[in-house]
Amino acid sequence: MRSIVRWDPFVDMEQMRHRMDRIFGDLRPWRLAPRVGSEIGYFPLDISETEEAFEVEAALPGVKPDDVEVQVHGDTVTIKGNAKEEAEEKGKDWLRRERRYGVFARSFTLPTDIDAEKASADFENGLLKLRLPKSEAARPKTIKVSTKGVIEDEKS
Repeated sequence: MRSIVRWDPFVDMEQMRHRMDRIFGDLRPWRLAPRVGSEIGYFPLDISETEEAFEVEAALPGVKPDDVEVQVHGDTVTIKGNAKEEAEEKGKDWLRRERRYGVFARSFTLPTDIDAEKASADFENGLLKLRLPKSEAARPKTIKVSTKGVIEDEKS
């Protein structure tokens, strides 16, 4: 005699998901399509802001400081350079090769103009750190309020 089993629609959905995973798992080439951020020349950035300046950190592993150039034009910053490949060894079959070599460049726009004369750049252990002071015109100003022609209260 058969026992009665309660129907659960989520069991059917889970089975369908496994079947779909198997179907798409066989189509490996679609996984090789570039993802956002994986285009040639891309490198990750962190940008923060203080009252006086913007601070940028860019990860450039394997790049020498002499191979990096930073340009500031108004409110636009461009970081570009060249990651040179080491001598390729003959007789190797690569299983995976993810490190990128060649020319790279990335530009971004900040909310205000930069004082390029006071900007600084440090490079240590593959991390480029930029300090980009805001221009004087872009910084908030405090205006002192003065009194003029105020009548003082009479004391009785």
